Amino acid sequence: MAMDFEKLMQQAQQMQEQMAKAQEELAGETVEASAGGGMVKVKATGGLEITEITISPEAIDPNEPELLADTVLAAVNEALRSAQQLVEAKLGGAMGGMQGLGLPGL
Repeated sequence: MAMDFEKLMQQAQQMQEQMAKAQEELAGETVEASAGGGMVKVKATGGLEITEITISPEAIDPNEPELLADTVLAAVNEALRSAQQLVEAKLGGAMGGMQGLGLPGL
């Protein structure tokens, strides 16, 4: 039994290292989304951090600030969705392996 536990701990350690490496790689990857016909563009990292928002001058209507706010919100949410998909694609295999260990909460 002690051998199995040791092996299990080694596997868990390896997976933890793989996850850390994948998360580092993800932080360096970028996705971009746009809304309002490209008037608002948002870049996000695989670390789910917004790194850039670009707003076209045509999108700025002083009489309709709500429209610009909604467009920015839509672009940010789309960028975060894309970044989340990137995370799931990259970490999906590693997470699946952890579930195979039968460890609760992973």
